[in-house]
This record gives sequence, structure tokens and C-alpha cells, in this order.
Amino acid sequence: MNAQSAIERIKPRSVDELRETLARCDREGLKVGVTGGGTLASLGLPGAPADVTISTTMLYRPIAYHPSDLTVAVQAGMKLRSLSNLLGKERQFVPLDAPHANEATVGGTLAANWLGPRRHLYGRPRDLLLGSQIVLADGTVANAGGMVVKNVAGYDLSRLYVGSFGTLGVLTRVNLKTHPAPAKTRAFLASVPEGARERAIAHLRETFPAPSAAFWVSGFRNAVDGEDGDEGRLVVLLEGSEALVDRATRDLRSTLGRAGVPGASVLEHGSRESFERVVDAYVSTVGERSITYRVLAPEDQAEKRAMELQRLAFRFEFKADLIVDAMNGDVVMRVVDLDARSLGAKIEMFDDALHDVEPSAVVIAGDHPSRATLNVWGADPPAIERMRALKRRFDPNGTLNPGRLAGGI
Repeated sequence: MNAQSAIERIKPRSVDELRETLARCDREGLKVGVTGGGTLASLGLPGAPADVTISTTMLYRPIAYHPSDLTVAVQAGMKLRSLSNLLGKERQFVPLDAPHANEATVGGTLAANWLGPRRHLYGRPRDLLLGSQIVLADGTVANAGGMVVKNVAGYDLSRLYVGSFGTLGVLTRVNLKTHPAPAKTRAFLASVPEGARERAIAHLRETFPAPSAAFWVSGFRNAVDGEDGDEGRLVVLLEGSEALVDRATRDLRSTLGRAGVPGASVLEHGSRESFERVVDAYVSTVGERSITYRVLAPEDQAEKRAMELQRLAFRFEFKADLIVDAMNGDVVMRVVDLDARSLGAKIEMFDDALHDVEPSAVVIAGDHPSRATLNVWGADPPAIERMRALKRRFDPNGTLNPGRLAGGI
């Protein structure tokens, strides 16, 4: 296929069709771009131009579900919302809290290793994965793990694919641990008055029972519920039995009062939707006028580091929207300028300055053309040479998503 040819776009409807397509591309030296729902498309490097794009969205069916064993197996192209609806019939769920659940796929969420806000309770995505099926670049179908919680002695290859961004193979089936769904959920929204921000964030981490999610938010107007006070606002999600949520509510009110936050609005209905709007906001953009970064910090340093990043953004005359995940330490900062041209004139210098302060900062969203020139992965991880060796072993011809991962893998 020459440079003037149109990109071939394929949506396989079976594993056999996918296997045959990949084997053909690998033999013919065609570069393959692998996509799911496209909701995390701004993560990672642009990669080399693809001759063929493969979407997994037609591989969306459930395969096996054993509610009594708390396990489920689905095709990797199933949407997160569809998985939630399937498990909800048995009052179960899988806490893969990724943005835009109506479009995000299970396989894409795992391939991107999206770290959700409830991982302090349930673990990271790889902790939820029991087994997998993957099609390698040459068309080989590889299976790993199984359908029980303890089934692997030694290294579990399924976890190797989490965070690989489709550079090692294409996930076609995932086996997951499920959890009993909480009987009750309740959300709190509170404006933070002047001088209360630091105490409020610190106190949220000490609340018992622990919130399922707790955020301090500044900005993100119309994307996240609530109104900013002098120092932003709080969004807190409580989950559990009715008795546990009632107890947590009393403790949370007391905690916020001690921190200097006088009152909070309670959402009995729509609490889950309010939580999801925060998660969606992580990757929300303001046309071509914004770039969003994510920093993983120790929980007790997140607020301080968020303020340092905000001051840096102000130095470059950017508006800075912030989300601090009080339970996990994530800091999300969206820098916004007046127009795309103004953003483009400064964003590379800002990117360099930000990575001087936070070498591991990752770009997670942005529609501006300059995004491709930024240090989107931050500093290379210590295991970068092992990652390159794995790429050579699994995909020696560099067929799958070449250049998407850290270090240009």
C-alpha cells in the first residue's frame, strides 16, 4: 500500500477474522493502528502512520458469567456501560472507572492501564484481570490465566498486556473479577471557603469509613457538579450498606466542619452520575485551547504539588483547571488559553518547564496540533530497555501501533 492509498479500516467480527488480518499485515509489512472506543486517543505518542486501522468494537459480546464465583469473561470490545448493565442484573460490578463509559471499551481501558479513582479500595486494572486472550502480530492466538482468582503460579502474562497500548498484541477476551455492588451511594458537593482547602483535602484522607472517591476541584465549570468557593470545591462519593453510608455521612460532615467547610449539598439520586462527570472531566478539552496533564503523587503531597503546578501555569498566563484525587494522590491539570494560536505559542516552553518540576507528568488530553510535539509520556520508565526487548520478542516486525508507547516503542 503506497503513501497515496487510503488507510484500510477494518472492524473484525470474529477472532478468526482479526487473526487473518493481522497475519496478512505482518507478512506484507503493513503498519497497523489498533483502536477501541477512542475515548483515550489523546494518551501516548501519535505513532507511525498506519496502513491499516483495526477497531475492536464489533467484538463486544459476553462469553461467560458466573455470579456465584464473582467472575465474568467478555470480548474486549464490549463497552464499559454494557458490562455495567450486564453485571448490574446480579448486583455486581467491575470498578474500571474510565472516562465516557458509554463508548470506552473494556480492552481499551486495560490496554491504556487507566487508573480509576476507586483503586484505593479495589486495586488497579491489572488486579482485576484474571485471564486474557490476545492475538499477536503474526496472527498467533495466545491465552493466559483463567477464570478463577488464584490460577497462576509464576508470572501472569495477562498483566503484561495491561498498559501496552496495543503494541504487543490485540486483546480479544478478558476475564475479570467482579465485586458485589454497593447497596447505597451518596454524593456530597461542597464549596471550599478561603483558608480551608489544605485542611479539607488532608481530612478527607483520614475519614473513616473511607470514601469511595474524594476530589478537590478548581474550575472545570459545567463539566463537574458544584460551584467553586474561594478555594474550589469538593466532590465526595460514599458507597456501601445503608448503615455504613449513614455512618460515613455523619463522619464526613464532622470532618468537613473541622476543616472549615461549613455545609455540603447531598445527592441521594444521581450520585453515580456526578462521580462519572468528574472522571469524564479528566479528558475533557476546550476545543484546541487546552492541554491536560496528569501527575501521580503520594496522597499527602498531592495538594502541595497541585498548587505548584497551578503557579507554574499562571507564570505562562494560562488558566488552570485542577482535580486532586485525595484518596490516591492524582493531580490533573488542564491548562487553557484564550485561543489555539496563543496556546501553541507557549505550550512547548510550558511543557519543558513542567517536566523540570514533574518529570513523570503525562499528557492525557488535548486537541491542539502541538500535542504531538510535547513530552507526552514524561521521563522514560526505568524498565524501558526491557519494554523494548518485549516489543522485539512479541512483534519483531514492528507491526502493531508502532511508536505509540513510551520511548517511541
